[in-house]
Amino acid sequence: MPFEYISTEDAILADGLRMVVVSNVPSPWGEAAKGILHMKAIPWTAVRLVYDSDTFNGWAKDQTGPIAIYNQEAPRSGWREILDLAERLAPDPSLLATDEESMLRLCQDLIGENGLGWTRRLQLVEAGLTGKGGFPQRSVKYLGDKYGYTAESRLTCDARVHEILAQLSDRLIAQRAAGSPYFFGDKPSAADIYCASVMAMFAPLPEEKCAMKPDIRTAFNTIDDATAAALDPLIVEHRDHMYEAHLELPLSL
Repeated sequence: MPFEYISTEDAILADGLRMVVVSNVPSPWGEAAKGILHMKAIPWTAVRLVYDSDTFNGWAKDQTGPIAIYNQEAPRSGWREILDLAERLAPDPSLLATDEESMLRLCQDLIGENGLGWTRRLQLVEAGLTGKGGFPQRSVKYLGDKYGYTAESRLTCDARVHEILAQLSDRLIAQRAAGSPYFFGDKPSAADIYCASVMAMFAPLPEEKCAMKPDIRTAFNTIDDATAAALDPLIVEHRDHMYEAHLELPLSL
């Protein structure tokens, strides 16, 4: 459902859940948080991430997205913190699988530091720096510095991306054989939402379902041959099923 942003000043005075999100970009982290709130029917108010406001910095305590702030509680920016808050605010339906430990490990591999989204972002930084697509030049240095792009990470991020893609493929194949389209059991969990959201960086949704800046679409469509080979179409099919059956379309950025 489309939403309108409120100002930082209005957000500070508001009660309930406010969430800082990156505007005009289908950031996997932000879209996953939106998906969790949507599936739990938790009302929230959107606040645009800004970089040049002392008022914003004093309230949000960070320059990232998403950041969830509930009433007067401390800001939460980690994926696990936001998931735990959503589970507290709306325990039913739970997005924790019966095998919660395995599910949380997969969530970390998808959305956490050195996970699929993280290392895919480094791939796109590398592509931008070398003129092979990837992120636009105006943002590539900022993203590289912020998320740890180094000569060493350049040598390892491809292998990490391929490793996690293989893990996802193997699990979906096993679950398909057991009669389920989801990563755990017979209903969607947070891992399914995270995976669907991260796929924006590998195979963006079409424009009519997710309008975005042309240079961001170009960046997310950048994919080398080895990564393209590692991306099982089943993972993209899983993404499409999640959006058709459980998440909102078109995306509102």
